Amino acid sequence: MVQNWIATDCTICYHSCGMEVLVQDGRIIKVRGLKDHPLNKGRLCPKGARAIELVYHPDRLKYPLKKVHGEWKRISWDDALTEIADKLQQLKEKFGPEVLSIFSGSIGVENLEMMELAQRFKGAFGSPNFISVEGICYRMRIRARQMTFGKYPVEEMNTKLYVLWGHNPEQSDFPLHVILRENLAKGSKLVVIDPKKISLAKKAEMYLAIRPGTDGALALALMHVIIKENLYNRDFVEKWTHGFDKLVSHIEPYTPQWAEKITWVPAEDIRRLAHLYATAESASIFQGTNTQDQTANGTQNSRAFAILQTITGNINNPGGWVIGPRLSLTSLGIPTERTPIGADDYTLFYDLWGRKSPFGQVVCFPDSVPNVIKALIVTGGNPVVSLPDSNAFREALKKLELLVVLDLFMTETAKLAHYVLPGCSHLEKNGLAYSYNVCHGLPYLMLRKKAIEPLYEGRSEFMLWKELAKKIGLGEFFPWENDEEVVELELKPSGLGYKELKEEKVAGAYYMPKKYGMEGFEVKGFSTPSKKIEIYSETFEKAGFDPLPTYREPDQSPMGDPELFHKYPLILTTGARILYYTHTQHRNIQGLNERIPEPYAEIHKNTAEKFGIHNEDLMIVESNRGKIKVKARVTEEMLEGVVSIPHGWSGEGNVNLLTDVHCREPIMGYPQMKSQLCSIRKA
Repeated sequence: MVQNWIATDCTICYHSCGMEVLVQDGRIIKVRGLKDHPLNKGRLCPKGARAIELVYHPDRLKYPLKKVHGEWKRISWDDALTEIADKLQQLKEKFGPEVLSIFSGSIGVENLEMMELAQRFKGAFGSPNFISVEGICYRMRIRARQMTFGKYPVEEMNTKLYVLWGHNPEQSDFPLHVILRENLAKGSKLVVIDPKKISLAKKAEMYLAIRPGTDGALALALMHVIIKENLYNRDFVEKWTHGFDKLVSHIEPYTPQWAEKITWVPAEDIRRLAHLYATAESASIFQGTNTQDQTANGTQNSRAFAILQTITGNINNPGGWVIGPRLSLTSLGIPTERTPIGADDYTLFYDLWGRKSPFGQVVCFPDSVPNVIKALIVTGGNPVVSLPDSNAFREALKKLELLVVLDLFMTETAKLAHYVLPGCSHLEKNGLAYSYNVCHGLPYLMLRKKAIEPLYEGRSEFMLWKELAKKIGLGEFFPWENDEEVVELELKPSGLGYKELKEEKVAGAYYMPKKYGMEGFEVKGFSTPSKKIEIYSETFEKAGFDPLPTYREPDQSPMGDPELFHKYPLILTTGARILYYTHTQHRNIQGLNERIPEPYAEIHKNTAEKFGIHNEDLMIVESNRGKIKVKARVTEEMLEGVVSIPHGWSGEGNVNLLTDVHCREPIMGYPQMKSQLCSIRKA
């Protein structure tokens, strides 16, 4: 009996917490948090703690499957790849290389090798079309901050004032929740801005219950108070910013009284928050998707938060937003001259100062099939459930001439495929955990060490792309024998040695010290056209958008569409996170599913009374796109008039049957999933 502890990371969600895996005779028998890891410090969330159940789940896909006359038939890997390659070649010769798109979900984006190898394959094939959750989540705020600072500053996990703006770390950000609780005990303060009074709000200095989709109005009113009452950091603004003089006149009409009518937040609370935030020793806005990214005003919201951090001097200071040292890694992607879907409609999503994004805009996918895209390969995602307007995506997938899915389980997306291929879990392959600096401000890098060999006939993304490329005649682009060689190549520019990391017990290290202050910007300035922090963005202006943050009412809202509001008199907000699940994943893990076994909608007790709903009643939620059946959770914590439904459930509880892929934010194209309209009735 041979036992061995292996230090690796947990890629069940994007945090990549450190994990130790005990392997006995080739089988995982125990997992625990990696004590010396700087992010999770030996702790694991419930999902990480149940990783063994995921790896050894009896429903895992065990071998390749091909759909024949509507039935699944077992097929060999060699035959499956040969047939897929032949079909891709036929489509390319007839229609051109852009006929192919590749999709990766959340895990496919945070897993560097899954994303980079997919980018390499589609580039070698000649297609520009790589789509992912980046088209509905997170990249918007990256782009907005890049346009303001030239680079992407990250929220400090240690700060004197936490402003959780649509962000609930207790459910979605386990490492932040751990540190936040520690710092609250040491005297840090907390503000919560959310339609729901989350449990952390009980520990907050202030809780602001905001109407979904109106965050930009609140941000503008905060600017108004901070500037009019001279609470801003004058020295910082004068030395480091461009366009503040234009902001002063711009915010004149955005008074707290104006914002109160829009946001439902009392004007006096807005003034109080402005003082609390502007006078804090340090402060950091933690931006969530809950009320910002996926709204009509998403890009301008992100710009507004960046400006709030700037005018209060909370940039590159301990406890503010910090531009950390950039991690150098070898890029595996192969660029193409062609532009991906959505690039013409949402130019700033695709191209900023010549920095071209490798992502197409995923919401443009349904309308691109079959005129542009006729083949889709899905790795690490379940788009037919996780993306807006499930019916639109389902119908688009049905029109494809080739749909291939690599996954651990037979997902709703996989059921529509022509070929389903068995993947392997994060503990069955090698890789890099690299997202710590982007998500948590830690200039840290870690090896994801393979703990066991792939189970059954499961294969990693590396093996899929390598073997498929060989079948198509593109084998020269994948010269490596195994994924360890890929990781070693990626790691070369980082300054960290692969051999040393592989032999280390913790398998990770800081690649560069983190520096505070503005010393590094004295000579070169910021990486913006003006070389300063751009409060006023001429880049926005040239693209036809407001160069200073403005407020835009949601397309569907009591004010934005009164006629639709008469038919659907409640505000629907979707996607609230659940600690036990990552998007559509883990609902088949018994130890997690028994905590929250079925889909639900949260509504205030007064809203429930008005519509004759009682707690635990089955109710119908309907929008202009469809209807679903879920259980009612009646609570006093939810804002009146709001229906909040978590995403990720399959079947009749799938909230994305209610959302609309064409209801989009105009700058980046993100869907307005947080602020549509709906009605409810007892089932």
